[in-house]
Amino acid sequence: MKPIISVIVPVYNLEAYMAKCLDSILAQAFTSMEMVVVNDGSTDGSGAICDQFSSKDNRVKVIHQQHAGVSAARNAGVAAATGEYIGFVDADDYIEKDMYQRLYQLCEETGCAISVCDLGREIDGKRIDSRNDPPYQKVMTNQEAMSELFKGRLFRFSLCNKLFKKSCFTGVSFPVGRIHEDLSTTYKLFANAETVTYSNFAGYVYVKRSHSILNERFHQGRLDAFIAWNDILEFIEQYDSSLLTDVYACYGYWCVDNIFYVLNQTMNRREKKLYLLKIRRYSRKHYRKMMRNNILSYKYKYIVSMIRYNIFLLLFSSRLKQTLGLS
Repeated sequence: MKPIISVIVPVYNLEAYMAKCLDSILAQAFTSMEMVVVNDGSTDGSGAICDQFSSKDNRVKVIHQQHAGVSAARNAGVAAATGEYIGFVDADDYIEKDMYQRLYQLCEETGCAISVCDLGREIDGKRIDSRNDPPYQKVMTNQEAMSELFKGRLFRFSLCNKLFKKSCFTGVSFPVGRIHEDLSTTYKLFANAETVTYSNFAGYVYVKRSHSILNERFHQGRLDAFIAWNDILEFIEQYDSSLLTDVYACYGYWCVDNIFYVLNQTMNRREKKLYLLKIRRYSRKHYRKMMRNNILSYKYKYIVSMIRYNIFLLLFSSRLKQTLGLS
């Protein structure tokens, strides 16, 4: 009997964390499912752990491939999936026992092609997302859901807190060789769904460890986001231009966030300057539309203007803050 839900788990060198993740998927209250685990050329014991799980539960399907990145692993998982719905879980996170049961019920009860829940967060074993908000559910038209994707009040681009009908993937694949694959893909999946439903229960738990936060550094690959944004802006222009105000505001916030990441996470002065120059080059094409945007705040417009006209002032401001102990 074919499963209703296929859960895709890309794995690369995560032997210390993946057992908790895979156990949480197999423990789901919703049992008509398969787990497609894609071992993306791991060099540690991750591949053996995948095979162990496959041998103890026939719902686990394992794909071993040469290392090609998360996008290639997810593409392989989607191609192998046989379920009517598709979900994604990262191998160092975990999910609550009722997540897929509730997401499936949301789709079935509303007739929506995508259901979304909240992201929980855990740092060093401690949940930090405890809230007492009353239960909330919303069904959105395609246009409303696309707008919310860029406004970010209810949800953002992450794939992992969502359940998709497989039909949403028609003509859609993940960009191989690039990171920020969620940003590059989620809006296309939403474009293929007539309606989307959201509920505010925290079903997916995103795990962070304090040592990884402290050691986080900006790197060249993170600039892939700007390639994705060029694609997004071109797509939305053709798809529904009424969304452009929300989209350009989101792009402006993304630019400024990355400027601050570069200033605060890059120690090498030459690399810092190089990354800022690249952000300037990417953002220059859309500068006028960001300046005319009535959502983007004056402070953010000021910083976008600084990188356009005086990158050295940004660098000087960063050094001054470090000297004064302000960052």
